[in-house]
Amino acid sequence: MSAPVFIRQATDDDLPAVLALYAQPGLDDGETLSIDQARAVLAELARYPSYRLFVACDGCEVVATYALLVMRNLAHCGAPSAVVEDVVVTSQRRSQGIGRQLMAHALGEAARAGCYKLALSSNGKRHAAHAFYEGLGFERHGLSFVVHPQAHAHAFGAVA
Repeated sequence: MSAPVFIRQATDDDLPAVLALYAQPGLDDGETLSIDQARAVLAELARYPSYRLFVACDGCEVVATYALLVMRNLAHCGAPSAVVEDVVVTSQRRSQGIGRQLMAHALGEAARAGCYKLALSSNGKRHAAHAFYEGLGFERHGLSFVVHPQAHAHAFGAVA
């Protein structure tokens, strides 16, 4: 296990490193936004009440990232829920405890926000990731369903 990393909210200056993480095989496989597109998206995220992008740094180097959305709910007596997305650690630093530190950070953020649950989804082919999440105490819960809106909007009579 490596030394602890410092986890903080991402800034515009972190975007090249974050995009490089996303470009790794198994996530976006080399296809990412441009820096200008990423800046626009990060600015949009900043307008959401509780949607943040975090980076894990070893010194000045960004070695991992994840996004966290905390959503208010009318159900569950108004208790919010949280969703973790886009968890990625640089391939050179995997299996060194950084993913565990990211999830501990996410759990802490969700607990501080009073969330009744923290959820994430993972590609069905990523068996090592599933074992990792289960080892942290995440439980398989329900089923995850996906539809591609651009391809299926017509099937529901939606206007595309």
